[in-house]
Formats: sequence, structure tokens, C-alpha cells
Amino acid sequence: MDVHAGRNAVAGIGVDLLRLERIERAYARHGDRFARRILGEQEYEKFQRRLARDHGRGMRFLATRFAAKEAFSKAVGLGMRSPMSWPRMQTLNEPSGRPRVELSEPLLGWYRQRFGAAHVSITDESDTVAAFVVIEAPSSHPHAANGKET
Repeated sequence: MDVHAGRNAVAGIGVDLLRLERIERAYARHGDRFARRILGEQEYEKFQRRLARDHGRGMRFLATRFAAKEAFSKAVGLGMRSPMSWPRMQTLNEPSGRPRVELSEPLLGWYRQRFGAAHVSITDESDTVAAFVVIEAPSSHPHAANGKET
């Protein structure tokens, strides 16, 4: 039984697996400048709150967002070249806790011309984080979502 009948085709898949130590070393070397380069505004605010409460939680947050950006860039086929940039893709959370993709311009406009919904999943363990992104093809259905990226 196909539980997703009627859904759009998959246009791209990206995955990133990352040792937490890599992000901890970069943060130790570059400090807040590293976090500001990687995170979007809303992610950065959440990172600061988590880091203030628990350094380990802050580092895991930074690492999962780094991995999500890498996975997203692979799924859309850009890598880290324009219009993709670190802060233009944020992984935020719905009130339920479910992660969602939030894009900003000019990446948002580029994305909407090519793709449908984006889905992200992130996870972390004591020394490793992972992110998985699935990008849908644009919908051909006349009542489909209006290009919303989440």
C-alpha cells in the first residue's frame, strides 16, 4: 500500500553525517564569528540561548544546523555556491518540535522556481550528528501549496 499516493515526486535527497568534534574545533578556533557565519538570525538567537544554558547543547545545535545546511545544499544540487549560502537556509522548529526549512532571498526565489516542499530531519548523539533532506518536485496540481518551501 502506498501511504503517500498523490504526493509529488522526489527531486533531490541530501544527507550529511558529521562528528561533533569538527564543529567544536571550529568554534574553539573562531568563536562567535564561526556561529554567525553559519547560522541564520533565528538560528543564532536559539544557539545563544542553548549555549548559555549548556555548552554541549549549544555545540550540538550548531552542528545539527551545519549538517542540515550541507544536506540541503546537496539535495538541491548547488553545494555551497550562490544563491546558496549558510545563513540563507535555516532549520527552525514548528510548535510541535518538528524541524522545518526556512529560506531567505535570493535563495528562496531560486528555489521556488525549481522545487516543491522541502523536508528536513536532524538527529544527534554524543559525538555525531546527522541531517537528511528530501526535496519534492514542483506540484502540477492546481490546488497545491503556493511554492512554500517548508
